[in-house]
Amino acid sequence: MSDLAQTPPRPDDAVSDDIRLLGRLLGDAIRATEGDETFAIVEQVRRLAVDGRRTGTSSVEAIRDALGRRPLAEQLLVLRALDWLSLLANTAEDVHVERRSRRERGATGSPRRGSLRAAIERIVAAGVGADELVAVGQEIEVTPVITAHPTEVRRKTILEVLEEVADLLERRSDVADDPVECGDVEDRLSVCVLLLWQTALLRLSKLRVRDEINEAIRYYGTSLFDVIPALTNDFEQALTQVAGRDHIDTTHAVTMGSWIGGDRDGNPFVTAEVMRYAIHRQTATALEHHLDALHHLSHRLSMTDRLVTPTPELLALAAASGDDSPFRADEPYRRALRGMHARLHAFARSVIDPADEPPGPTPPEPRPPYDAISELVRDLDIVIESLHTHGGASIAERFVEPVRRGVAIFGAHLCGLDMRQNSAVHERVIDDLFRCAGVCDSYLALGEAARVELLEAELRTPRLLRHPGAAYDDLTRSELAIFDEAADAVARIGGVILPHYVISMAHDVSDVLEVAVLLKEVALVKSATPASPATTQLDIVPLFETIEDLGRASDVLDRLLRTDIYADLVRSRGNRQEVMIGYSDSNKDGGYLCSQWNLSAAQSSLTEVAMRSGVRLRCFHGRGGTVGRGGGPAYQAILALPTGSVDRSIRLTEQGEMVAAKYSNPAMARRNLETLVAATLEASLLHTPARMPPIDPSFTAAMDQLASFAFDAYRRLVYGDDRFVTFFRSITPTDEIAKLNVGSRPASRTASAAIEDLRAIPWVFGWTQCRLMIPAWFGVGSAVEAFVATTGDLDRLEAMYRTWPFFRAVIDNMGMVLAKTDIDIGARYAAVLVEDEPTRTDIFGAIADEHRRTIEWHGRITGSPSLLADNPLLARSLSNRYPYLDPLHVMQVDLLRRFRDGDHDEMVERGILLSINAIATGLRNSG
Repeated sequence: MSDLAQTPPRPDDAVSDDIRLLGRLLGDAIRATEGDETFAIVEQVRRLAVDGRRTGTSSVEAIRDALGRRPLAEQLLVLRALDWLSLLANTAEDVHVERRSRRERGATGSPRRGSLRAAIERIVAAGVGADELVAVGQEIEVTPVITAHPTEVRRKTILEVLEEVADLLERRSDVADDPVECGDVEDRLSVCVLLLWQTALLRLSKLRVRDEINEAIRYYGTSLFDVIPALTNDFEQALTQVAGRDHIDTTHAVTMGSWIGGDRDGNPFVTAEVMRYAIHRQTATALEHHLDALHHLSHRLSMTDRLVTPTPELLALAAASGDDSPFRADEPYRRALRGMHARLHAFARSVIDPADEPPGPTPPEPRPPYDAISELVRDLDIVIESLHTHGGASIAERFVEPVRRGVAIFGAHLCGLDMRQNSAVHERVIDDLFRCAGVCDSYLALGEAARVELLEAELRTPRLLRHPGAAYDDLTRSELAIFDEAADAVARIGGVILPHYVISMAHDVSDVLEVAVLLKEVALVKSATPASPATTQLDIVPLFETIEDLGRASDVLDRLLRTDIYADLVRSRGNRQEVMIGYSDSNKDGGYLCSQWNLSAAQSSLTEVAMRSGVRLRCFHGRGGTVGRGGGPAYQAILALPTGSVDRSIRLTEQGEMVAAKYSNPAMARRNLETLVAATLEASLLHTPARMPPIDPSFTAAMDQLASFAFDAYRRLVYGDDRFVTFFRSITPTDEIAKLNVGSRPASRTASAAIEDLRAIPWVFGWTQCRLMIPAWFGVGSAVEAFVATTGDLDRLEAMYRTWPFFRAVIDNMGMVLAKTDIDIGARYAAVLVEDEPTRTDIFGAIADEHRRTIEWHGRITGSPSLLADNPLLARSLSNRYPYLDPLHVMQVDLLRRFRDGDHDEMVERGILLSINAIATGLRNSG
């Protein structure tokens, strides 16, 4: 690997230089650990792959010959080498993106698209006044929600070393002109790479939910504790500059959410005990951070009242601190902060799980606890105001303001933990409760109207359904334990700890009212009294996932909001209703194009219903990391949402496989979060009915036709042939993926082998592994071909691509995936792994035909033969990494064949799992 990069570097190509260096260091590590012979076979395979890609000829047989003569243990070393090579290249590319961004800002002075500065400049240029900008800016709420899907293929240990590699690459760039410093950095990099090579890539045991909780929480210390307060402060300063006034509050511009420990949809391992653990870890992490910050601040603010005159309010805080040390008698700020620390410690004791001790050492002088975390924010305001009175404004801004913002943002809860469960579970629990309470013998046998009538009546009475002597089934007991745990957490910490209850597979009004009744059992929903309307302490959030449910979503919302008792609940939550839309399952249900259009149409109709009802709508976007699950560039995605659907607030899932890529270092976290805030601000102010022209009706009519054609083509392939399930499970390593220790959740919701019951992650992950990736493009070519054949109107589609952000985003995102698709590699998987020849010929033939058709029509719509004409950086990245993917696919296919033929040697299974990991790394995609 001494000559990793085959393309000669350009003078300014720092990323190629970094990748070559890391490749050389990896080669040194392999040679030092495994010997020259192993290094030689790795180099031979690498060269064969590079030469094959360079000449446009297949290197499959040559690679098979080279590896076939080697023991399996050596083949696995090649797998490991190529996986590490991809990981290190990914790290270098991430560093380069930030380096390039800084260089461009320095060269042009113009703000980066997607930055706050660029967004505000665009908004002002559009004629938005300062007052309107500030009014909307203060209400911006962006909430990325880290989900309970597989949190990370790679281990925490590896991620930490890769973070160090990234830091060292940045350092190397800074000291490039100093050979001594540069040499020292390279030596340290060499140690990191050697450490990585001698570290196992895969976990020996499957992740538990507790592990997932801790994996997610680590990103707060890595980046979020620093980045979010800094970003919200910069947002405030930007608005202040435009408005020319102070006291603009942007504290809530970014808040984090989580599903990990609260999402039990199809995950039997999320129990009341696990949710209690998640809540404890969140509160302990937040309070430990605040206590540590106050402790350091008390050391930092050493001002003496012999030289400055604090305000009376600050002196009162110092006097009440209980700190009578003669060494701090003249240091009121230190005394005040020590008292605040003692009060927060006592507060921590009152809110964390009684079985656990508060984090950090016990203060020497106990003080009464704060009643609420907001009291600490007010005390920090006193410190800031006092510093301003004696020339300490810069001290306040530099040291105190970040602590104050951190406390205001992360509170005692760290992030909101969503609860989620499937509607089918709720109805079974309600059925059991009603039967045992003598309300109804068979709730499940009732129609929708009867169910709604019964649930409404239950919500109107203060009587509870539960009674101690009832013989409930196991599911009911388990679910009620979760609700009890939720009530306890809200009582201790406040509603901010569990702000939302998401209902998976919501189909109708009863699915929402069932949750309201269950929440009423633990007093999180309270029925109306003569003196007050019904209230809820949680947002109840229906999740519409299938194509059919998306089509009915607005009707369900309309009927919900016209239900008096439910309308009261919405009013108690600030008259805002949140609705979640599911990208993953709608895609699996109807294919890419049909899913995208139905998601957009559902948001438009939901927005209309909410506006007509006088209710603010917040959409919660269940986006995945891959295009097939709603992924793609977030800035373009938000601006492509329907007019009016982004009303100052947005929530979106951060799927676990993307969390490290977005939050593992401060620069990436800042870039990702700033992009979300900037896009939400732009969409809220510029993409409104008053400022946006209505969409050309011929565009929407065309999309209706395209979606229908695409749906038919997709359904014929996936659900129209009984052989498809066998084909899918043969050509993809889906069954083997279930063994990869990346998450606690089962691959399917049930024991069924049907596509309908398979989770979206293994569905997309499997197609990615064999490089066919049909969830992100299949059916589009047939749809466009049928549309043009029917209407003769290709010009219409070209105009839609040029002028309609929604359609452009759909086509461009599809182009990115088509660029990663390799029909020749897919053909090899089919030839070796799909044993039934007619099945292979028919189904793979249909996929290959549609692939050709889709690429052709993509070029005709965009006017470019290149799938990545608008993304040269990605094009170059893919061309660099493709050669190293080819051997991985060769080895994976052969290993799968051996395993399925009965060779269950531990090395074979390990090799399959290594290949799955390595291909996901090389493509930078998993589920």
